[in-house]
Amino acid sequence: MANSVRVRFAPSPTGPLHIGGVRTALYNYLYARKHNGKFVLRIEDTDQKRSVDRAEEYIQSCLAWLGIEPDESPTHPGNFGPYRQSERRDVYQKYILKLVKSGLAYYAFDTAESLEKHRKNHEKNGKTFIYNWHNRMKLNNSLVLGEKKTKEKLDDEHPYVVRFLMWDEKGSSIYNCPDSVRGNVAIDCKLLDDKILYKSDGMPTYHFANVVDDHLMEISHVIRGEEWLPSLALHLKLYNAFGWTPPDFAHLPLILKPSGKGKLSKRDGDKLGFPVFPIQWEGGITGYKEEGYLPEAVLNFLALLGWNDGGENEIFSLEELISLFDLKRVHHAGARFDPEKNKWFNQQHVQRLSVSDFSRLCNAVIESHGFVVHDENKLNSIAMMIQPRIVLTTGLWRELVIFFERPKSYDEKALKKVWKGKTKSLLLSVVDILPQESEVSIDLLKNAMKKIAEDSGLSLGALMGPLRVVIVGSLSGPDLFLLIKTLGTREVIKRIQFALRAIK
Repeated sequence: MANSVRVRFAPSPTGPLHIGGVRTALYNYLYARKHNGKFVLRIEDTDQKRSVDRAEEYIQSCLAWLGIEPDESPTHPGNFGPYRQSERRDVYQKYILKLVKSGLAYYAFDTAESLEKHRKNHEKNGKTFIYNWHNRMKLNNSLVLGEKKTKEKLDDEHPYVVRFLMWDEKGSSIYNCPDSVRGNVAIDCKLLDDKILYKSDGMPTYHFANVVDDHLMEISHVIRGEEWLPSLALHLKLYNAFGWTPPDFAHLPLILKPSGKGKLSKRDGDKLGFPVFPIQWEGGITGYKEEGYLPEAVLNFLALLGWNDGGENEIFSLEELISLFDLKRVHHAGARFDPEKNKWFNQQHVQRLSVSDFSRLCNAVIESHGFVVHDENKLNSIAMMIQPRIVLTTGLWRELVIFFERPKSYDEKALKKVWKGKTKSLLLSVVDILPQESEVSIDLLKNAMKKIAEDSGLSLGALMGPLRVVIVGSLSGPDLFLLIKTLGTREVIKRIQFALRAIK
């Protein structure tokens, strides 16, 4: 085993990458970067029947968007390839023969029909059929058949699987498994089945390929989801069977539904209207990217689903997460997924963007709607006005549009609230008093508005409300004086005149 830190994210390409898988990838990435190690992407495609076209490409695209790309992968190979299990068949065959020869694994020739018959017979008696120490000597396998008959079946190309001898009634069945998150985990091997490791079609099962690959790729730490905890005893026993030093294992807590009851699934997102994938998947299923989330925000809220640094702070950059991450701070209990809190995380990260970065986001949206801002200062001014109002980037144009298009309609509730008997004459006074220059100071605007209000015997608010409605279309929006200055007085005058004709 290598002295340096090497971790891996090993998804199966059976569909889009779920947000729970992204968190596993993130924790592996953080651990690798914290310890100056390597982050490896391995595609575990042993189950060819369930593999989905483009799933592997999708996984790599997700990691790229999030900014947690692997150091080694199928597309960026290192010295430990191939990085797809379907391309490593010869490797597995060599090791499965070694395991059978040692007597710690055996050939099983039972047909699917015979095993189903055993299951039904057990169910009739209120029991569960498990292929293990309790009944393996009554079944159709090499332990019963002996060497000669086994060889005959193999020579005749009789379909088989190779099973692992999980426990053979010698010594205690309790197996103590160390885990970096949970401490010692005691597993009773008597209750486990003799797992299938290899099939006659030349493909290993996940469990066998997983252990062999982790050893050969010199993986130092296996950081994976809690659902793999029941397999820990099997994996450690396989390491022992080969005489290999196992990696350190850490099993992450489940990500729970927003209700806190049960594991988060895609159906929860469909039902409650929030994404569960990083980027868009086939069939128009949107991800966090399309829903207006920044990748930094997604990484932030995922990091806190099962970990914290022990302090009060909740907002972290990726660099801060790397420096603070510690497996000892990973929780045991499941973490509740909160879609509304996730929006808050995104809002905080939007506010942390520099003026130049946020301006670039705005400019991309502006240009996508067919407009061009030639003046960088004006673009920055617009960006600074709307930045405090943005939660999701999908809301950018909703805030930007007022700078490029006149209102097509006016909010009726707002009009009822602010439109009084003197409103029209007040607005005509604004048209008369506003200078025609494109540049005007904030102080000049404020003084002009105060004078109009005072001359009419009204408060400044009586003017500012309707003025905002005719310029924006509603009572919401950025600072009105900054808005007028940015739009220019000529444009403001045109909007007032257009509104006075439109509003009856």
